[in-house]
Amino acid sequence: MEIKVFKSYQELSRACAKVIIDQVRTNPQSVLGLATGSSPLGLYQELIRDHDFNKTSYRDVMTFNLDEYVGLDKEHPQSFYSFMMENLFYHIDISYCNIHIPNGCAFDIEQECKNYNKLLEENPIDLQVLGIGVNGHIGFNEPGTPFDSTVHIVKLNDTTRKHNARFFNSLQEVPEYAITMGIKNILNAKKIILIAHGKEKSEAIYHLVKGNPTPDWPATALQYHHGVVLFLDEEAASLL
Repeated sequence: MEIKVFKSYQELSRACAKVIIDQVRTNPQSVLGLATGSSPLGLYQELIRDHDFNKTSYRDVMTFNLDEYVGLDKEHPQSFYSFMMENLFYHIDISYCNIHIPNGCAFDIEQECKNYNKLLEENPIDLQVLGIGVNGHIGFNEPGTPFDSTVHIVKLNDTTRKHNARFFNSLQEVPEYAITMGIKNILNAKKIILIAHGKEKSEAIYHLVKGNPTPDWPATALQYHHGVVLFLDEEAASLL
């Protein structure tokens, strides 16, 4: 596991963007695994800026998002579909048919999980972007998730819902369930970059780097992967 520490979130985001840009320029048909939340926002802004000025093309790139809330229509402003469109996809030249995000309003959610898992098996991810929750979750794999899990429905715990409530009008509006890639799906990626910034992520980062692998801190599963790079600001790295 490689650890890179930056003085600012902006520097961190630029460094992450360079990894993805290099990946796409080397292989224009790359398969990218993408994340939502506040952690990758700076990264996506840098990708848009590069696309505008340097014309890096995503025309043949395929993407798979980690997760989506169950019960939120994709047009809902807090759906991860809306997040990705507003913060990245509307601003680059990606083909919309190459964008894959779980359907949280599917008629049969269990079948949606199976279908998404099959797509991931057929299209191995070259580079996976991750954030990390304050409780160590990656994707929406909450503490206690088995390391061999594949795409599944998860009941979000109170910590996660309270942390995400800042994006909604109230805690009551935060969905209780989500579809997420499992930990096994994440570990199947050829390369993984994980972004963490802010003091509140420091304990999770400490367990990821210094702790033993345990489902109590799902991100510790990344210790089994040989292609992980952590992009941290000084506050997130403060306990290392």
